[in-house]
Amino acid sequence: MTAMTEPVLSSPGRLGRSSLSLLRLLQLASPALPIGAFAYSQGLEPAVSAGLVRDEATAGAWLLGLLAGPLAHQDLPIFARLYRAQADGDPGAAARWDAFLLAGRPTSELQAEDRHLGAALARVLVTLGLPAEAPSGAASTFAGQLARATVHYDVDLDTALATFAFMWAEAQTSAAVRLVPLGQSAGVRILARAASAIPATVDGALALGDDELGGAAPGLALLSAAHETQYSRLFRS
Repeated sequence: MTAMTEPVLSSPGRLGRSSLSLLRLLQLASPALPIGAFAYSQGLEPAVSAGLVRDEATAGAWLLGLLAGPLAHQDLPIFARLYRAQADGDPGAAARWDAFLLAGRPTSELQAEDRHLGAALARVLVTLGLPAEAPSGAASTFAGQLARATVHYDVDLDTALATFAFMWAEAQTSAAVRLVPLGQSAGVRILARAASAIPATVDGALALGDDELGGAAPGLALLSAAHETQYSRLFRS
């Protein structure tokens, strides 16, 4: 019996460092990543229950509206700041922006979701060989952990931002397909529309100053709060 060989991805080899970084990024962005993202709808379930999202058109409007609102003005620009803090080796700045993002979650369910996904991703990153963070620099949000990972794997900021936005859009689309329900072809069309909007959304997010950040979405907050006492639920948020 021959000895086991080292994993193909143990070194860049013929693929080169940039290709290895891409493969790591694809692994992090995969729906198969064991962090439990499938269990959350981020307010979409109560929107469906209320009849606000009921077909492909309204599901697409919901997704694109949130992409242009909270994602563009809060999540993405803060992710960029988390990324830069990690790249600069500034755990204090990373912790401040992580706390700022978490404070922007308007309901207990949305805060709990962000903490859960952040903790789950942190465990995955340890499995992948990333060093555990010191308590003073620990990231409690999903964005904070993903920023740490993309910096570690030498993913450039624009690509990291686009990946973060696409992961969110893919999770929302998957939830919509199950909740409305929608056919798979409708889900493909919705996600394609979101993907087309992501590059301009990323550009806009990068142009925002610190005093321009804020993802107020009163309707989402009200729906999320209603979900906490919704009688029948498939999702945790």
